[in-house]
Amino acid sequence: MKTTKLVLIIILCSFFSCAKAQGGKVDEVKIKEDLYQMLNDISQYYVYQKDKNVDLNCLLEYYENQIPNIKTEEETVLFFEYLLDEFYDSHLMLNTSRNSSFRLHSPIYATLENGSPIISNVWQTQIEHLEQEIVGAELLKINGIDFDKAIEQFPTHCNDKSSEKAREWIINKILAGRYNQPRILTLKLANDNTIEFDLDKLKFKQNAELLTTTIEENIGIIRLNNSLGNNSLINEFDKALEKLMNTKGLIIDLRNTVGGGNSYVARGIMGRFIDEPKPYQKHQFFEKYDGNELIERSWIEYVSPRGEIYQKPVAILVGRWTGSMGEGLAIGFEGMERATIIGSEMQRLAGEMNGFPFKHRNYSYRLSVAKLYHVNGTPREKYIPTNFIAQTTVKKDEILENGIELINNQTK
Repeated sequence: MKTTKLVLIIILCSFFSCAKAQGGKVDEVKIKEDLYQMLNDISQYYVYQKDKNVDLNCLLEYYENQIPNIKTEEETVLFFEYLLDEFYDSHLMLNTSRNSSFRLHSPIYATLENGSPIISNVWQTQIEHLEQEIVGAELLKINGIDFDKAIEQFPTHCNDKSSEKAREWIINKILAGRYNQPRILTLKLANDNTIEFDLDKLKFKQNAELLTTTIEENIGIIRLNNSLGNNSLINEFDKALEKLMNTKGLIIDLRNTVGGGNSYVARGIMGRFIDEPKPYQKHQFFEKYDGNELIERSWIEYVSPRGEIYQKPVAILVGRWTGSMGEGLAIGFEGMERATIIGSEMQRLAGEMNGFPFKHRNYSYRLSVAKLYHVNGTPREKYIPTNFIAQTTVKKDEILENGIELINNQTK
């Protein structure tokens, strides 16, 4: 009933021009029309809307009332960003950003333990020379503001900030921070010492290649460098695999796939490891036409063999910076029964994305329009690696060590 009421309000407002254009740099009428359009698209197409328990009428009322306060194009972008943030879903985003926008991710990840934010993961595969042991540290403040206060001040107003899922998402969005603001953390270390830690002083490895390869103990290691969205990766992967065909096992490191990718590339990679078509993921979405009943539609997607098949043991390494199609690639290998997955929880980016254009903007937004599942029925965003490894230190690569050990045990 609430959704029907919302759509009716949006239609009526669109017909009768519920706002008048104001002078200055922004046009309130156009912002309102784009707001109504976005809310209508969320209502009609965002498959996780009911799961998030965010009241669309609250969004309509709150954000409509904010429009007179918008004075610049940058504030317009933030206006729509904050609305999408209400759903605490990192897959929902604009395809643009501004200096005061929040980044998409942080090089550290925090989880809630007894209500307190604790650093559970550090992006050690990409950070250079991190000497300070911060895994297990409690987050006390950011830029001198207590984290509880920072969560309260986070610019969303219709979600439940006391919900553990929403709260954890907001904490990590705060850690990602705005592009134009510092990120100085006050941490209480595991030894009870308190330190100041400047996230922006971290140095990151620069990976110009689509992938890098090494061999350890006659085990081939292929690391994807956030390149799953580049179609040229297929040819580069084929070249790398050709040089590793005589190894006793293979490790594919997906811990730097934070930007996701596309299924064309993923299927191209998976096809090199099977000798017959295999299922790798389930799709589910809902259709409704002409006011009739909502009907589920679902199917299992298959991968077909491609090229010379690598037949030896395979391990897939994953972590908090394995995102979207990186997550799909991991559960796909497991669904095909062709690899063992090793690592921590992944980025938990839910669903299959579609882009939606604004009527009055030169940028668009993305919504999840179909749910994705492991072939065993587990929602992709809830998947836990078969060989779960909790990070305990930045001093060594525990996940890679476990991958090498697993391949060695399988090839004795």
